[in-house]
Amino acid sequence: MRVLKYGANGALVVTALVAAYFLARGMPELAGTPAGAAPAAAAPQAMPVPVVGIVRKTIPIYLEYSARTEAIRDVTLQAKVSGYLQQQVVPDGTDVKAGDLLYRIDPSDYQAALELAQAQAKRDEASLEYARTSLDRGNDLATSGYLAKDSFDQRTSAVRQGEATVGMSKATVRIAELNLQNTEIRAPFPGRLGRNRAPEGTMVSNAAGTPLNNLVQLSPIYVTFNPNENELAGIQKVLLAKGKVTAEVFLPGEDEPRHSGALTFIDNSVERSTGTILARATIENADRTLLPGQYVRVRLHVGEHPDALMVPQTALGSSQFGKYVYVVGKDNLVEQRLVSLGPVDGGLVVLSSGVSEGDQVIAGNLQKIFPGAPVQPMPEEKPQL
Repeated sequence: MRVLKYGANGALVVTALVAAYFLARGMPELAGTPAGAAPAAAAPQAMPVPVVGIVRKTIPIYLEYSARTEAIRDVTLQAKVSGYLQQQVVPDGTDVKAGDLLYRIDPSDYQAALELAQAQAKRDEASLEYARTSLDRGNDLATSGYLAKDSFDQRTSAVRQGEATVGMSKATVRIAELNLQNTEIRAPFPGRLGRNRAPEGTMVSNAAGTPLNNLVQLSPIYVTFNPNENELAGIQKVLLAKGKVTAEVFLPGEDEPRHSGALTFIDNSVERSTGTILARATIENADRTLLPGQYVRVRLHVGEHPDALMVPQTALGSSQFGKYVYVVGKDNLVEQRLVSLGPVDGGLVVLSSGVSEGDQVIAGNLQKIFPGAPVQPMPEEKPQL
């Protein structure tokens, strides 16, 4: 019988073949591998993330409020004389200038009254002229002794009465002219006409105060709001230092202001129940898109924030502990930084604490990363200023 001899290498080969056989048969315990052993876990792959740098710049500081617009002048148009409304000259809703003709009342009665007053004035002037001539003749006769003093005094009195009568006649003519002029109702200031309340043919009365329409001034316009008493000192400080606080107005849905003006009024007392004070800005409204009674937002420019550190608002996350950002830390591992927020400027927000100027802030894939996760920073992007 022939005996086979194997060296050390041969034994290893045989052992490997036997183990492979049992593994293939589904019997790892016979192959020398524990039945429940799991393969070694692979290291997590780095997540590609976009990063942005911190922006340092000076930004304006604003105080923003809900506000309401008010007309500076809003009047009801009424007739100063009575009569039938003859014509509405301009249609409802028209923008008019000061002095524009709006309504006309039938002037025929007032034209006749003026002509009568003028005729009476001419008659009284003629009587006065005769009295003066008579006084001149009486003066010569009285000097010669042919006219009694009493008769002379009567002629003097007649002249004075005639002068008073002429004065009254001239006043009557002036009243008649004003009444005739008041049959035309004109715009007292530039503004927009409202809805007509007296159709043509209506008998209007100055005694009853018949309303015809209303006229509203649109430019400039008031915007009223209510700062709280804690903000009042800052606003007054700017007023004392600069003499003016700029105000900008936003219509609902707008992100950029189209109207601006200045703070022009602060009330003289604080409302006890709310701790606020009434304030008012005067706003230019050249395009007349602001109308009285609208709800708007107003912001006051009260200062500057120098060297503010800013990041895009899209880089912010929220947790039960507050707002945070993810930054790329040592060995490209994610770090979570709790931050304090400051003013917003466009798409950027000021971070008052939690970051420094050299940090790389992760601006995307925030839902796919967590503190300590490895990341692969993408080429750095600068936020839009």
